[in-house]
Amino acid sequence: MIRIEKKVLQGYTFIDLFAGIGGFRLALESLGARCVYSNEWDKFAQQVYFSNFGEIPDGDITKVDEKNIPDHDILCAGFPCQAFSISGKRLGFEDSRGTLFFDVARIVKEKKPKVVFMENVKNFAVHDNGKTLEVVTDTLKDLGYNFFYRVLNALDFGVPQKRERIYMVCFRNDLDVNFCFPKPVDLHKHVEDILLDDKYIPPEMYVNRRDVQYNSIADNKYCDHTIRLGIVNQGGQGERIYSTKGIAITLSAYGGGVFAKTGGYLVNGRPRKLMPRECARLMGFPDSFIIANNRNQAYKQFGNSVVVDVLQYIATQIGKELENDGE
Repeated sequence: MIRIEKKVLQGYTFIDLFAGIGGFRLALESLGARCVYSNEWDKFAQQVYFSNFGEIPDGDITKVDEKNIPDHDILCAGFPCQAFSISGKRLGFEDSRGTLFFDVARIVKEKKPKVVFMENVKNFAVHDNGKTLEVVTDTLKDLGYNFFYRVLNALDFGVPQKRERIYMVCFRNDLDVNFCFPKPVDLHKHVEDILLDDKYIPPEMYVNRRDVQYNSIADNKYCDHTIRLGIVNQGGQGERIYSTKGIAITLSAYGGGVFAKTGGYLVNGRPRKLMPRECARLMGFPDSFIIANNRNQAYKQFGNSVVVDVLQYIATQIGKELENDGE
């Protein structure tokens, strides 16, 4: 997380939909906003959310009556990417029915928050030949919002991980906002800066196999990209070894290989996966954040999560726009 100098969202409220383990909540609360409702169906994520925020999010959002959701200023949602079945030429609210985005749309329609703040995978922008993004855009416009989006890389916001995601920010039309996404900042960290001390690393995290192969690249220079030093087996996904002097590959909730979900890194001459706490740091979660006891669940949760730092930068811009509007 970045250090916040001004609580630009002080006095504003938000809801946390498809909340996961609370990345949106950490970001907005750090800027002074107050969460008035959360929703997440995964029971393991709910447990982690409760451990950190003292509340268990509502479950199945498709069964939640939008009228019972508290009024709020900002709606946050990292909703799943789904294809839309489009018949005819009209796009918008009606065409979003049958998808989980419809649940976001019906809440927006009922509650009319000032801002809708959403995140999704990079490919959302081109999903279903662009039709998915078109439906989302038209839906929000139908509901009275302007729509801004951009694909941003966590690497450009001080986080040593290549993680590109689409961020969508929508302001209610009466606010008359022409939103600008935050400008990139310099990178001052590398993978080695997020590593735990060796005494906290269980022996089983290290890989000692005969089929480990290293290339001839010297591991002595820092850079702002991944540096592949070697492979295990055939070098497929989850079988690659990287330098800690570069950046991390994209954390994933799924995937196979001996270094599945985190990639492998050469640490003190030995290759290993990242620990869940190290993954948390790569996602901008503070060390005070309580993570799942089950290692596999922790990997899945951070692989599915949002990068808190990027959200903080975007939410800061949102706060400035709201402040300028005099709200």
